[in-house]
Amino acid sequence: MNQAAGGRHLGLHGWAFRLLVLATALTFAGFVLLLPIVPLWAARGGAGEVGAGATTSVFMLTTVLTQLAMPWLLDRGGYRWTFPVGALLLGAPAPLLLVTTDIVWLLAVSALRGIGFGMATVAGSALAARLVPPEQLGRATGYYGLAVGLPNVVFLSTGVWAALNLGFAAVFWIAAAGPLVGAAAAAGIWILAGDGTAGAAAGSGEAGAEREADAPRGPRLYRRLGIPLLAMLMPAVASSSVVTFLAIPLSEASTVAFTALLAFGVLSVCGRWAAGTLSDRRRRPVLLTWGSVAAVAGMALSAAALWPAEQGWPGPGALGAVAAVAGAGLFGAGFGAVQNDTIVIMFRRAGARAYGTASAVWNIGYDAGTGIGSLVLGLAIQAAGYGPAFAATGAVLAACLPAAAALARRPR
Repeated sequence: MNQAAGGRHLGLHGWAFRLLVLATALTFAGFVLLLPIVPLWAARGGAGEVGAGATTSVFMLTTVLTQLAMPWLLDRGGYRWTFPVGALLLGAPAPLLLVTTDIVWLLAVSALRGIGFGMATVAGSALAARLVPPEQLGRATGYYGLAVGLPNVVFLSTGVWAALNLGFAAVFWIAAAGPLVGAAAAAGIWILAGDGTAGAAAGSGEAGAEREADAPRGPRLYRRLGIPLLAMLMPAVASSSVVTFLAIPLSEASTVAFTALLAFGVLSVCGRWAAGTLSDRRRRPVLLTWGSVAAVAGMALSAAALWPAEQGWPGPGALGAVAAVAGAGLFGAGFGAVQNDTIVIMFRRAGARAYGTASAVWNIGYDAGTGIGSLVLGLAIQAAGYGPAFAATGAVLAACLPAAAALARRPR
């Protein structure tokens, strides 16, 4: 494909970016749909809690290991093929879970799907930056965040209902269909825009070439990505407290638990989109500091709502229910804003030639942070209880506020 033909399809309103949003939404739908289902399937097959949890652990392990290799792949032509191949590897093996509930087989299939997810996540967020000019970067990552977040809102809770009412087989085939169609859409990006370098995303003219010549490489690049990674990593660790543990003490108040998790999901998507829009409009990360503050406040509200649970409470009460929902929603809005602003800062600090590295660092930090957070917070809750563990998490977030504020002042 020549440069002029590819350039016509680039930009926020070009067909290449629209296909990226479609491919991302379909691929993440297949991921989210099976996130709670595979452990449930393993448990019903007699694997027990350890075996059920191992399916998710193995999936995330191969995801992170694949993400480590993605900068090398992307620098060697991987922008053209890693997303469609990753979507295929995520979706096609899903029906194979029906073959047997033997834990070794389930772990093998989970590992294969994790490789595909690792490829698709890094390639997708890097393409969101490469397919648009620099002045559209914030909005592009915001819309990409919508494509990632909406499947979480829609399918995270409905997947379990569908498996229990429609059958596991139906859910496994549906989870395969979404990524397979997503792979076809991702292949369309390749056809329309190649690897995205034909547009203004990589910089144009002498000024763009000069910027790329000055862009950091090697250890200098990773040092520049370190502070934005930290600003995102700690909220990612804290998000495990909401996603993994909030519903457990609220199990006797299922409506409150459902509403709190829904508020977290919806407002995190809204926060990410708002941060991207304002970032482009103001040419700086407007919501990074405020998002970090909102995350701290949300965690404090959640801790206050759950603190009476240490006395074997029968339920949160009206005030506690409001605090639980408001805390989860406020944390979600702040976390969404932090996600978008930090990845935009990483892209701008890395330069277009290192978008793949910035995407890999951000995605590894996000996935590893949520995984580590589940383990650490689980130990903290077991030792001190829900309220104190949530409060300690909020205190750690508060300690990181100066770094987030400094980053917002000097994003480049």
